[in-house]
Amino acid sequence: MARKLLAGVLVLGLVGGLSAPAEAAATWTPANDLEGSCVTLQVFNGTASLGYVFKDSVGYGFTGTATKAEPFRFEATQLGRYQLRDHTGAPPYQSTVGWVWAGDKYGDRADWTVSSSEGKYKLVSTATGQQMGSYLGGLGAGSGTVAFAPATGCAAIPDITTGVSGTPNPAVDSSGKLVGWIDAHAHITAAEAFGGSLHCGDAYAAGGAPVALAGCASHATLGWGALLEAIIAGTDPINSSEQGWPSFTDWPQNDTMLHEASYFRSLERAWQSGQRVLNVLLVANRVICGLTLEHTSCDEMDQIRAQSTYLRKMQDYIDARSGGPGKGWFRLATTPAEVRAIAAQGKLAVTIGVENSEIFGCREVNDVPQCTTAQIDAGLNELQAMGVSGFYPVHKFDNAFGGTRFDEGVTGAAVNVGNLISTGHWWQATSCTGPSDNEQPIVSDDLAKLLALGVDLPAGAILPVYPSGKICNVRGLTALGKYLVQKMMDRGMVIHIDHMSVKTATAVLDLAEQAGYAGVTSVHTWADRTLVNRVLGLGGFVASYAFAATDDGTGTPTFLDEWRANKALANGTKITGYGVGSDVNGLGPQAAPRLTAGASPLTYPFTATNGTKVAKQVWGTRTFDLNTDGVAQYGLYADWITDLTNQAGSDKALLTKQLMSGAEAYVTMWEKARS
Repeated sequence: MARKLLAGVLVLGLVGGLSAPAEAAATWTPANDLEGSCVTLQVFNGTASLGYVFKDSVGYGFTGTATKAEPFRFEATQLGRYQLRDHTGAPPYQSTVGWVWAGDKYGDRADWTVSSSEGKYKLVSTATGQQMGSYLGGLGAGSGTVAFAPATGCAAIPDITTGVSGTPNPAVDSSGKLVGWIDAHAHITAAEAFGGSLHCGDAYAAGGAPVALAGCASHATLGWGALLEAIIAGTDPINSSEQGWPSFTDWPQNDTMLHEASYFRSLERAWQSGQRVLNVLLVANRVICGLTLEHTSCDEMDQIRAQSTYLRKMQDYIDARSGGPGKGWFRLATTPAEVRAIAAQGKLAVTIGVENSEIFGCREVNDVPQCTTAQIDAGLNELQAMGVSGFYPVHKFDNAFGGTRFDEGVTGAAVNVGNLISTGHWWQATSCTGPSDNEQPIVSDDLAKLLALGVDLPAGAILPVYPSGKICNVRGLTALGKYLVQKMMDRGMVIHIDHMSVKTATAVLDLAEQAGYAGVTSVHTWADRTLVNRVLGLGGFVASYAFAATDDGTGTPTFLDEWRANKALANGTKITGYGVGSDVNGLGPQAAPRLTAGASPLTYPFTATNGTKVAKQVWGTRTFDLNTDGVAQYGLYADWITDLTNQAGSDKALLTKQLMSGAEAYVTMWEKARS
């Protein structure tokens, strides 16, 4: 023992003694669990309390009395970021002069990045990087830490509720199969499409519904957005008041195509009512982008990249509003196994696709392709890195892969002008028998209507004339198109044949049949029924556009007629599950109210297909009713699905079974494609 003591003394003498251990530095981590919290703020400078924050005439000061402290509500704006609201609903913001003042609406300076360590918090202005503390005696930029205490009297967060209650039925049955319906064709990222300003509103936004669903000056009376919507949707550019949140007197309507219809609370309502898979299609169009007066890049791949980022931030935002990373009901899925795992948890599995005309830059200009096989390979790699599971090789214009299926009427005339701009030529058609593409005006009457609206044609353009009766696009699958399709099959990607000309789609289905490839779809009533029958024969997946259950007076087909016609096909017996293609935000109208809605209305509240109870949804001060509004916004798909099955008569049980087997059928198709 003496030797050990002596050795210790010698060591201490040599090193000069041991200093006290350094106090560990605090570890600050993002505070992701504050959504909806109602608390008071006690600010500290080091260990010294500066007092509790209270509200004064302009901003906020400090008081030593806890009962005088101001209560603040936290609303997540992204993971680890929040907007605060005092008891009046005013958001504190970091002013340019140093103090934190009370604002009147959300803005960049009202956004706070919050981190925590051992029961204390740091609030840092996301915009300026200034930390909340004391500034000249008041609340402002400083170096304070904050302690929270539970409070009452907080202002409510301006928000939209779903109107859904009760416990849903299991999302997986006793045999392990998914139970729930699928929207196989939706454009919830449209806010970032077409250069970012064609569309008014967002599916989510920091600042919540008042920010995401505000009106847009560019879309008000005689604004360029109102004029474009008049051309695309036939709306009135004169009577366009742009009243969004909270009154929504102007939009959304079932036929307003340039305004947000898939706010995340509406998606949540559909999910709570039985939806289990949402196939989000990133959409782009260089020509449409060029029509807008304000835009970011019009390169279609840039538009797709921007929407991919938007979608991932949307998942993060919903997580933030749900309590933290991974806690949200909206989950991106890049494999069939992920879809099954997400749906089994009762959450919404979100798959990713792409729908655009110049994918990978693969235009054709006067039949000369503008891309190579190397660009195709690189493009496929990039899409799969984004989590894209499938896409449309051909969309609205002829491209380097093949010919398009024509649009009809004035819309067709407008798209034909776009084809001229993109490719250097009009659509070219020939008379045909059997499967055909949509007919075109014989004497260019719809083009004349378009020109009357002020649309200018390229210099020297001569209006086309088409044969009467059944016609087909002369362009079919190209050599590059064959290469692309084979590479998609090698990778197990889903091939969407809608929008392909009959010649193009026929050649693609020939290749799929030769390979025994099931990964083909027709999901929004945009292919000849002969081709749909071949898709079913391959084990592919079919969905119908979400038309009204029965006639809505708009001249469109009905969902029930489309489903029954597909069910009656030679391969209709192979339908195990059926899908819906909403095309929401996709420059197409949603279902108008049924003409018979007055005599046989959907009764509220109703029981959804998954057993939950559903009341009318309210946005701000507007209450939506399927019987009078049709599908004015995505939340009404909960109503539409129930109304659809109610109107099916003797087919109700079979239709309900096939719709609620839609998610399973889609995933099974995808699994076969990847096997």
